[in-house]
Amino acid sequence: MLQYRYRFHGYGGLRYLYRHARAERSRLMTMKYIANRHRRSSRIAIVVSKKIHKSAVGRNRIRRRLYEIMRQELPQIIGVYDIALIVTSSEVMAIPHDELVSSVRALLDRAELH
Repeated sequence: MLQYRYRFHGYGGLRYLYRHARAERSRLMTMKYIANRHRRSSRIAIVVSKKIHKSAVGRNRIRRRLYEIMRQELPQIIGVYDIALIVTSSEVMAIPHDELVSSVRALLDRAELH
């Protein structure tokens, strides 16, 4: 589980991120990111809408899988960023873990955060 200090709290931070951040897209998800010089550590949010999976159990499973991957990738992120992973495909639920990790790493590399 990702520690409390690495998560977004409230809605205001995500609203700013949605408006001003840069985006990298893949087949499974979109990553929005922006540098945050006011913080000491990066913050991560995972967004899964009801359009992706109707049940809360499924959405939470997707969220937990991605939070775990981001927890492991967080030490390799260069600098302090606010990052939101927005899931755009229900395939994330069934895709093997290795493929999901490589997809997230590819997004981080394309954004030059790694």
